[in-house]
Amino acid sequence: MQMIDMETWPRREHFKKFSSFNHPHFGMTANVDLTLFHPFVKQQGVSITVAIAYMLSRTANGIPEFRQRIRDGQVVEHDIVHPSITVLGEEDLFGFCMLDYMDAFSAFATNAAEKIAYVKGHPTLQDPPGQDNLLFMTVIPWVSFTSFMHPMQFHPEDSVPRFAWGKLFEENNQVRLPLGVQAHHALMDGIHMGRYYSEVQDNFNHPDILGGA
Repeated sequence: MQMIDMETWPRREHFKKFSSFNHPHFGMTANVDLTLFHPFVKQQGVSITVAIAYMLSRTANGIPEFRQRIRDGQVVEHDIVHPSITVLGEEDLFGFCMLDYMDAFSAFATNAAEKIAYVKGHPTLQDPPGQDNLLFMTVIPWVSFTSFMHPMQFHPEDSVPRFAWGKLFEENNQVRLPLGVQAHHALMDGIHMGRYYSEVQDNFNHPDILGGA
């Protein structure tokens, strides 16, 4: 982790402007193409949720703005950020499950399976105290939504990006996935969000990134 020099940081004026907002987050939802990715994951016999969480995390870790967080009016940049996903348990109640991001999907998937199984039996809504090197993720597999809004406190320093994806659907012989991404405007702009969607699509177009099961 490194501290950003606020005196020389090119975003210092943008940071000052948007940090003063009560709700400085912005977000968008777009469909991504899983035509190549989805059958590959099915063939490998791995969890589609875990595979998507991995691809979203891999993309976020490759873009500095998605690894930056606000602390006491300063900005830090983490070396690695990890997904924290929602896991549905008994009685239609969900819990939070923090996964460890790893470059190798096989290691990531093995670790994720263990942690998800534990949270299903021991659900919790507690985040690790003081930990902000996270990516909040949720899946709504029942709806192919066109927009999404995350619940959050109106706290300007809540700078953890949020991701949501919905039900797969077919369109023009392609498999589509609605993907919503939300981030702090003091740390990034539309160009960075656009870069994220472009790079995550490129990752989905190369499912061999996952390797073999």
